[in-house]
Amino acid sequence: MYGLLHLWLGVFLRLFRSRRSLLIENLALRQQLAVFKRKHSRPRLTAADKLFWVLLHRFWSSWKKALMVVSPDTVVRWHRAGFRLYWGFISRMRKRVGRRPVTNDIRELIFRMVAENPTWRAPRIHGELLMLGFEVSERSVSRWMRRSPRPPDSAGLWLSFLRNHREAIAAMDFFSVPTVTLNVLYVFFIIGHDRRRILHLNVTRHPTSAWIVQQLREAFPYEPVTKFLILDHDAKYGREVPAAIRSMDITAVRTAVGCPWQNGVAERWVGSCRRELLDHVLAINESHLKRLLSSYVKYYHQDRTHCGLQKQTPEKRPRCSGEGKVLAWPRVGGLHHRYERTA
Repeated sequence: MYGLLHLWLGVFLRLFRSRRSLLIENLALRQQLAVFKRKHSRPRLTAADKLFWVLLHRFWSSWKKALMVVSPDTVVRWHRAGFRLYWGFISRMRKRVGRRPVTNDIRELIFRMVAENPTWRAPRIHGELLMLGFEVSERSVSRWMRRSPRPPDSAGLWLSFLRNHREAIAAMDFFSVPTVTLNVLYVFFIIGHDRRRILHLNVTRHPTSAWIVQQLREAFPYEPVTKFLILDHDAKYGREVPAAIRSMDITAVRTAVGCPWQNGVAERWVGSCRRELLDHVLAINESHLKRLLSSYVKYYHQDRTHCGLQKQTPEKRPRCSGEGKVLAWPRVGGLHHRYERTA
């Protein structure tokens, strides 16, 4: 009785369904019936059967009601597997589909532009690449810019800043020198960043703030070219030295406490002076040390070649011709020599 009622109810509902839906359902049932008629203990679905149900579930919304051979989740899994096979086949085709890949040359050029121009963004770099004849999208440039190696702490920006302002930057510092009589002398100097030239140098036993202010006045007697003066937090400066620097229209730049590398130009000159002079002589008194330092500064400016100045001296020593006998001229009491050719 229940089966008969179910049959008549199904016939009644089919009267209100469209002819297209009935034909699709009939096709689905016939396909499953063909699977069951195969001579196997367990129905085996071929690739054509799987393709049939994958296509059918895309065009018929009621496909789950007529499916009895497998579960609907299995059909969805077949569809995803076919999707992977389809795009895997396209990616292996010789004819390229989609965007052109970014070559290693373009990638390295993007990294180079990012390193050399820290303020540039993707539109600017994309424009430069187009001007150079590289066909690449702006989105690809933006994606590779995020992967570019960046120097720590924006070192490139600081290097550009120092190069653009080195003519207006100077540094001042102290270093101590022991004498033969076991006293300590203090050497005060100011060095310019542009040509590593020593702007002022003096020696004292008692470096007070008033004495330092007087040295600044002697170093910058007129309107100073220096706009920035680097100094540390030495207690000898007190409050008078920063005030005197401000009165000269110079901006005092204080280094961090315990960070001598922030005043690297001055520290490097101290190291050169110790290695090339003070490690080989003994200072007798204040006047003796001042004469030694004056002789070394003259050698440092006129004769000593610098690695950072294209092998030149701060005062641009002239080059000799390729002919003539080589002569040696002693400097700094014979510790160093200057070599020239005879005319």
